[in-house]
Amino acid sequence: MYKVHFENRFILISPEPDRLQKYGLFHKFYDTKELYRIISEFQENPTVQAINIYGPNIKHIWKIFRIYFTEVGAAGGLVKHTSGRYLFIEKKGKLDLPKGHMEPGEEASVCAIREVQEECGIEGHKIVKPLLPSYHTYTWEGISYLKKTNWFLMEYNGEMVNEPQVKEGITRVEWLLPEEISKIKGSAWLSLMDLINESIFNPHLPYNV
Repeated sequence: MYKVHFENRFILISPEPDRLQKYGLFHKFYDTKELYRIISEFQENPTVQAINIYGPNIKHIWKIFRIYFTEVGAAGGLVKHTSGRYLFIEKKGKLDLPKGHMEPGEEASVCAIREVQEECGIEGHKIVKPLLPSYHTYTWEGISYLKKTNWFLMEYNGEMVNEPQVKEGITRVEWLLPEEISKIKGSAWLSLMDLINESIFNPHLPYNV
């Protein structure tokens, strides 16, 4: 399955109807024109919280879905301190994980290490393993973008820096234990909570890389 976030709404692409979840609408894939109409209407109608588009050839649907957008790449890190606490930041009024756009020719892992350092002011963090990527869309100057963020689990044993990097737009830094993470649900993006649930609380692989 592929889950694409439109801020705190989403479109799920699956081979069969995902009736275990609650969706505003279900659409069986028929052709490209119909798919693009569904995407456009979803972008323009914020009252619909979720759509499930399904069809047996999910790779084909995903390929066509992506062509609708201009694609950009990003990378970031879920940093776990040796104390068992995880690093979170607040940016634009929302709790999030450190991440940023990849430079031309830059490897995702290199970008993730760099962005964590720049946004959180820590050094010596190391990648443990890649996590599932997340996808979200945004519109800038009339162009619809699809951003793929490559995530990595990182380990860190240095000082738990709490000073926000204001020049990076960071307004708060928190180091949370797993049992404390529930308190951020009301102030975090839905895509972040999906990543946390998949990586910390329920580390299976329900979505495609």
